[in-house]
Amino acid sequence: MSTTGLQVFDSTLQETHIWLKDISQRLHSDDRKFAYTALRSTLHALRDRLTPVQAVHLGAQLPMLVRGIYFEGWRMVDTPRKERHLEQFLERVLGGVENATTGPVDPERIARAVFETVTTHIDIGEARKVVDELPRELRTLWPDAATRH
Repeated sequence: MSTTGLQVFDSTLQETHIWLKDISQRLHSDDRKFAYTALRSTLHALRDRLTPVQAVHLGAQLPMLVRGIYFEGWRMVDTPRKERHLEQFLERVLGGVENATTGPVDPERIARAVFETVTTHIDIGEARKVVDELPRELRTLWPDAATRH
């Protein structure tokens, strides 16, 4: 049974639910809204750290609905941001999620959950290109599969 009446929309909704479920499981949470906020915040922090060309290449790998979340509010002229240190990157992630839950928030755990999900669902070669563009400290957030060559 079709939810939207258009297969392309039904398909991207299903894929997005799979991504959110994956993130929720990695965060040991049943809160899909928090998973969405974690995904959005982490992808925005990553997107803004990449060159525009690499940001677009990564965006092309994402399901249509996730791609919309990823590009939402993007100002290409403001990228790439020059955050080189892990703490700076995690502050950006935290800024996007801290109001999404009443419990404690661990931005490193959130970033790792999102990057594990991304690595699972996109081409591993593309994931490695993204990781290669990041400073060494930020690479540590990604799973081993994305950092090996």
